[in-house]
Amino acid sequence: MSIHIVVESLFGNSETVAAAIAEGARATGVAVGVTPVAVAPPELDPEVTLLVLGGPTHAFSMTRPTTRAEAHSKYGAPDREGGDAGIREWIDRATPRPDLPVVTFDTRVQVKLVPGSAAKSAASSLRHHGFGKAHRGETFFVLGVEGPLAEGEEDRARSWGAELAGLA
Repeated sequence: MSIHIVVESLFGNSETVAAAIAEGARATGVAVGVTPVAVAPPELDPEVTLLVLGGPTHAFSMTRPTTRAEAHSKYGAPDREGGDAGIREWIDRATPRPDLPVVTFDTRVQVKLVPGSAAKSAASSLRHHGFGKAHRGETFFVLGVEGPLAEGEEDRARSWGAELAGLA
């Protein structure tokens, strides 16, 4: 029984959420691994019983090379370990496990009536690519493009991680 979290993070907010999810799950006794998406292998260890996949929402969906380039040029997002691949690219190259439960999450600026979610589009893409048990999870809010996380979001991620441990 183990959880593996694959996370894309441009300004560190999604990474902070992933770390809090891992902390919450570990507190229940579940083994948890966290890997940045740029270095995540396309094939998951067979011991993984729950995959959690998350990243930022850009232009109403998962990031794309153009939105990541804009984050670098316009907002000064730091370079990431292993290159510039995002969760969209990881899903495209991942080896599907149809029976593996997958839950997605995203981070985004909280603006009323703005549609779109990286978590929603990632879950849909995962199902399309053969991960039959992929579901949209939580959205965590950030203050402005660069963050930080809104008050209470890190604690909420930790609590959600404890809940996810029950699915592993």
